[in-house]
Amino acid sequence: EVQLVESGGGLVQAGGSLRLSCAASGFTFDEHAIGWFRQAPGKEREGISHINNGDHRTWYADSVKGRFTISSDHAKNTVYLQMNNLKPEDTAVYYCAAGPPYYGLGLGEVYDDWGQGTQVTVSS
Repeated sequence: EVQLVESGGGLVQAGGSLRLSCAASGFTFDEHAIGWFRQAPGKEREGISHINNGDHRTWYADSVKGRFTISSDHAKNTVYLQMNNLKPEDTAVYYCAAGPPYYGLGLGEVYDDWGQGTQVTVSS
């Protein structure tokens, strides 16, 4: 059974940092990719970052580029999202999702399994 468990969310002041974790199990980590998404109240879900765990190919949305960094720890089957210089508009529920590796431009196209989400709140 595939499981994705997010953690690391919380309340932080603007300009602060958080590191989200996505612990994965139930599939071959290196043969998959992980995407990070977020959804704020009343807004559509937004894909913000992606990593192919095999070749470490990464992608970032313009809204987070230069502030967020995605990485993967193969020993722990965990993908991290380091979020720096957080802004109030980053407030959302953050989700990780697993899918096949993607070699095109931009966000991956297929994500088959999703975590339960973790809340990030940035105060001004």
